[in-house]
Amino acid sequence: MSTAAAVVVYGATGHTGRFIVAELRRRGFATVISGRDEARLESLAAEWGDVAVRPATVDDADSLDRALAGAAAVINCAGPFAVTAGPLVEAALRAGIPYVDVAAEIEANVSMFADHAEAARKTETPVVPAMAFYGGLGDLLVTAAMGEWTAADVAHVAYGLSSWHPTAGTRAAGRVSHQRRAGRRVRFTDGALQYHDDKPWEQDWHFPEPLGRRAVIAEFTMADVVTVPSHVAVPEVRTYMTVEAARDLAEEDTPEPEPVDALGRSNQTFVVDVLVRAGGVERRATARGQDIYAVTAPLAVEAVQRILAGHTRTTGVASAGAMFDAADFLRSLTPHLSVELPH
Repeated sequence: MSTAAAVVVYGATGHTGRFIVAELRRRGFATVISGRDEARLESLAAEWGDVAVRPATVDDADSLDRALAGAAAVINCAGPFAVTAGPLVEAALRAGIPYVDVAAEIEANVSMFADHAEAARKTETPVVPAMAFYGGLGDLLVTAAMGEWTAADVAHVAYGLSSWHPTAGTRAAGRVSHQRRAGRRVRFTDGALQYHDDKPWEQDWHFPEPLGRRAVIAEFTMADVVTVPSHVAVPEVRTYMTVEAARDLAEEDTPEPEPVDALGRSNQTFVVDVLVRAGGVERRATARGQDIYAVTAPLAVEAVQRILAGHTRTTGVASAGAMFDAADFLRSLTPHLSVELPH
């Protein structure tokens, strides 16, 4: 097949990568699958029939350049992103093509903004980190909830997951993050990331019905603490996770997701409930859907489609809420998501 103007998916053999390839193919994009395991890539190519294979490793810049040659964009799905994001975005900048990743790792996202913003700005290359369920979706919801506001006193992002069966990639990324933090926890308060040793604690969160009142782990900190403050003047970003899902993630023997429908989605359901407050006024935005890994695919692919169509608000390194019209983006994700936004 021709790979001219194709979208390269690095980490295509992974759980999320497969969803992303399927979404690209559904939308009619020419697709190149890439990663370090050539045999697995060839096996998937034989299964799909309409994708090209370009193996590459992040410790071989020449192989990455070959993988991205002539492509329209690259989506990085290969964690740990502490290892893959830097080499992949540098290759994208050399190729002059947009880069999107699905990193949920807080430190990897911090590094993306800190280390690559200047180069991306100079070359006017769109780079969107954390374009995924964690980091991207919450940021879009916060941005849509704020509307014309340019600042807020606090942004809350509460994750109402029915369960969380982590993939091998999620567990590997979690181990890397744990090591980078030396076992400490992190929060975004007083306008900065702060590392601490406070023990986790629980509180109740009143999700919209039918989920209702649920116990959550307070300061279960996710990538929203990087994406939201990257473009919103807010001194406090707090994220929460339902206790059941947090326990699933903590258990070593929790199995990986099992498909229950023709799309390969698990039976996990979620509600992401966002509350922003400014000067005593509150605004809320909510998204509902099925399978946090599966829903990452339309998020990432819609981002690429909008970038290639020129439907963006900025360039360089930017989070989803800064790069796109947040409310319009969220509404475009039907039927993958149902959203409730302020009028």
